[in-house]
Amino acid sequence: MSLFGSASGFGTGGTSMFGSTTTDNHNPMKDIEVTSSPDDSIGCLSFSPPTLPGNFLIAGSWANDDGSKVFTASCDKTAKMWDLNSNQAIQIAQHDAPVKTIHWIKAPNYSCVMTGSWDKTLKFWDTRSSSPMMVLQLPERCYCADVIYPMAVVATAERGLIVYQLENQPSEFRRIESPLKHQHRCVAIFKDKQNKPTGFALGSIEGRVAIHYINPPNPAKDNFTFKCHRSNGTNTSAPQDIYAVNGIAFHPVHGTLATVGSDGRFSFWDKDARTKLKTSEQLDQPIAACCFNHNGNIFAYASSYDWSKGHEFYNPQKKNYIFLRNAAEELKPRNKK
Repeated sequence: MSLFGSASGFGTGGTSMFGSTTTDNHNPMKDIEVTSSPDDSIGCLSFSPPTLPGNFLIAGSWANDDGSKVFTASCDKTAKMWDLNSNQAIQIAQHDAPVKTIHWIKAPNYSCVMTGSWDKTLKFWDTRSSSPMMVLQLPERCYCADVIYPMAVVATAERGLIVYQLENQPSEFRRIESPLKHQHRCVAIFKDKQNKPTGFALGSIEGRVAIHYINPPNPAKDNFTFKCHRSNGTNTSAPQDIYAVNGIAFHPVHGTLATVGSDGRFSFWDKDARTKLKTSEQLDQPIAACCFNHNGNIFAYASSYDWSKGHEFYNPQKKNYIFLRNAAEELKPRNKK
């Protein structure tokens, strides 16, 4: 794990620290390749919380207090807690359908795990009990969610969108008409200058992201959508290929954001200036997930099949990769002229 804590790996001319880079296009950005990446498709990435020394990366969700436990959600209708100290995993949640999302909530008066499922429920669990502390009904199947206390946002099938407040105890705050016309794929909460959650970015399967503030001064002006993860063709002269937005992550220092897509590219954006900061070269398979470490110096992204073209396009011989990129400079907002 020591490579995550080493600054020397970055800025060494872009070559991988694991040997010379080859001419194929699995790593066109010449980023650092994580050894021993998973054999199966990578659904999510998460760095360890700032309380843990160094930077450790998992495909799952960390408990955000001391970094000693990892939570996983599964298609087997359960969620598990993996204790890294004892290396034991125990079941902590049960649903009637696959569990799509899992988040740790640390409030002043309670701590719990929030799970969202295709059984159209949102459940809150004390990890010491087999029964949920609370169950909230969703209008449809849970597709994606995010939590930054005291706010949670859940996006469902049929373009459902619900914001929850988590103070004292979780409760529904507002249902929002979706700003996107197609299926929700990913969502990420962003903060204001006072470091409080103030809105979210929502990505769809139709190469588009919506920036939505909860209580904006001018909703018509402050809330907007933008196109991304599309080929260069225009709808009039040449057909345009449109890809799903698989992941959104906000930089913890600058408030800029990264998106990754089924087109095999990542892009960096400044939502306040409404500008694109960078787009990567195209990888030879989709980018399925991304995240930043706690201080925003490292951008991690996973290259693996996202099943967007069905099982017939799955190639079991194709390797999955996790890459690490120095994100300290590229995510800085550009100086206004």
